[in-house]
Amino acid sequence: MSESLQTPAALEQIEENLVKLTLTIEPERFEEGLNHAYMKNRHKIALPGFRKGRAPRKMIEVQYGKEFFYEDALDFVFPEAYDAAITHHGLDVVSAPQVDIEERDNKAIIFAEVYTKPKVEIEDYTGITYEKPDVEVKDEEIDAEVNKDREKNARIIAISDRAAEDGDLTVIDFEGFVDGVPFEGGKGDNFELTLGSKSFIDTFEDQIIGKNIGDEFEVNVVFPEEYHAEQLAGNPAVFKVKLHEIKRKELPDADDDFAQEVSEFDTLDEYKDDIKQRIAKQKESFANNEIESQLLKGLAERVSINIPKPMIDAEVDRMLREFAGRIQSQGIDFSRYMQMTGMDVNGLRMMYQEPATTNVQSRLAIEAVAKKEDISVSDDEYNQEIDRLAELYDVERERLLKSIGSDETSALMDDIKAKKAVELVKAAAVEKTE
Repeated sequence: MSESLQTPAALEQIEENLVKLTLTIEPERFEEGLNHAYMKNRHKIALPGFRKGRAPRKMIEVQYGKEFFYEDALDFVFPEAYDAAITHHGLDVVSAPQVDIEERDNKAIIFAEVYTKPKVEIEDYTGITYEKPDVEVKDEEIDAEVNKDREKNARIIAISDRAAEDGDLTVIDFEGFVDGVPFEGGKGDNFELTLGSKSFIDTFEDQIIGKNIGDEFEVNVVFPEEYHAEQLAGNPAVFKVKLHEIKRKELPDADDDFAQEVSEFDTLDEYKDDIKQRIAKQKESFANNEIESQLLKGLAERVSINIPKPMIDAEVDRMLREFAGRIQSQGIDFSRYMQMTGMDVNGLRMMYQEPATTNVQSRLAIEAVAKKEDISVSDDEYNQEIDRLAELYDVERERLLKSIGSDETSALMDDIKAKKAVELVKAAAVEKTE
């Protein structure tokens, strides 16, 4: 953009971490934007006396007002001017801009309010205390893993000579009613439900225990007060249920034959020893993550930060996406999960507010450590991280490099610096002793 088309943006500090940019778009550039908006929209506009798409811009502006094309003109002129302003003032932006526009002397005056990353300094990061979690592998933990494999290899046995019991796998039809009226999402046919799994609300599953195949009966429940569907929240409901099948899992014996079937080992003892090593490795990994979490929390407590709300909102969004991904990776539809557990997105957002704030505060604090120690990233460290990511995502190294733009490279470098800063904090930390 030439200097004649762009006047340097003025900067006003509205409050801590909130600034207002005033961008002046010179007449020539603004005219480009208005003409772009006209060309984009003219085919949609019909005026008396003109064929559709043929009405002159001035006539449209007379009919609908000069501001008619402002929104699309803004989309055309704003990004370039905004990016130039951010670069000119060296702003580290953490929110989308809130934009307003007005015209003065044929110039477009654009006001953009935007939040910036807080400036954080830390005096001392040494001597933070932590407590290492217990990493001893207990026999019951090994047995639990063995039982998981027994569950995977269980036979499903149809039951016909007794009533349903806790732990049974049942097949049911159900339809729910509130005040005698069926409600959306309250019906299912040939639905598999494990009694005792707490998959359904309230005491639904408990009321199936004791029923026999072919029984038709009513189940009375009360929806949670915080249920995602407002019309159901806190209300009593009646479900009409028919029990079609009762099944039970028959687990194989845990012996040498079983070990040979489910593993590469010949004996149950060898199989269990392998499980023990795997659990030990997992516990060590968990312990390291827990120690790091304690240290980051302790580090965050050493700084006072006024965190802009958009940073916390973005972290909450990330945590929600991660949570939904974990649910869906288990083969469970997220919407269905939310419905059956009585949870809602607003409730989850509230639940994540505090940990999200801690995460952001910790990240800012560790960035302050990296800055304090002037941590840099060598070419070897960068290449090692690229290799690690290529292996993690199972993609060719060169293909990964081609997909990484300047923003991603900068973020990757920041991540490496943060990891190095965390190692400094760990090295200077003190383990609690009894």
